[in-house]
Amino acid sequence: MSENKFDIPEQFASPNVPALLTEGSVIQFKCYKGISCFNACCKHADVTLAPYDVLRLQRRLGMNSEAFLKKYTVPFQLDADGVPGVKLRTDDAGACLFLDGENGCGVYEDRPTVCRYYPVALLNMREKDTYEAQQQYSLVRESHCKGHDEPREITLHDYRKEQGVEEYDAFNRSWYELILKKKSGGPGVGKPNEMSLQLFFMASFNFDMLRRFVLSDNFKASYDLSDEIYAEVAEDDIALMKLGNRLMRQALFGEKSIPEKGGAWEKRVEERKAIWETRAKAEMDARNAKTESEMRQETTGCADN
Repeated sequence: MSENKFDIPEQFASPNVPALLTEGSVIQFKCYKGISCFNACCKHADVTLAPYDVLRLQRRLGMNSEAFLKKYTVPFQLDADGVPGVKLRTDDAGACLFLDGENGCGVYEDRPTVCRYYPVALLNMREKDTYEAQQQYSLVRESHCKGHDEPREITLHDYRKEQGVEEYDAFNRSWYELILKKKSGGPGVGKPNEMSLQLFFMASFNFDMLRRFVLSDNFKASYDLSDEIYAEVAEDDIALMKLGNRLMRQALFGEKSIPEKGGAWEKRVEERKAIWETRAKAEMDARNAKTESEMRQETTGCADN
């Protein structure tokens, strides 16, 4: 285990960090309608969303990405460099907006990863010199939760299957690896520029904008992807999400995960050259005019009208 590095994504962080568990570990836990603490965790919700969580929820609600993100999420920073993430929005008392009174979760079949795992915390681990996500687990005990007192034992393997987290983990794993690599790389990775951060947010959460971006003429003129791939991402959200992960690797770490067309960069530079030169000239003229005005005021005592 000394060769491993551990990282706990924000959405799975807890003030308590118990002993590590494996899929073969047995836990004692059961949650059900009628238990005395039912809905207590939902009334004090702090739920960070991964990309597949957003996709499932917006599908469930029949909303596009922009509308869902605006109504049901709040932004926050995943790290000190400003890498953007989103959390579920709550009401003024801190309750999840999807809480349906005493009926419990109103989107239960499509609830986020964090909610599915509770009270288990998912820990993403990487082997030394790699950024492949290796999953470990821990059990979180909070004073309000009475599910730990229920007389049912279950292995983590069976609990994960029961809660339907395997599908979520499979589709989010490459995104977790991006976060691991960014957090573990330290100064060697460097602080992403604003454009990279915007692309990260779009590729992680704003799938409708991402689809418009990758199907645009400018994108197609720059990247060497087959017509079959474009046709797939036009219809398939999972294929789109996977392409978004490749884009993020390219933007954050400079990985050539999507081949560029020959001369595409030179062509973009040439097309923008006239615009850049015009802007530079305008800025220079403005600075010269300001300097001339300041000199005239200093020597004559009269400002320009």
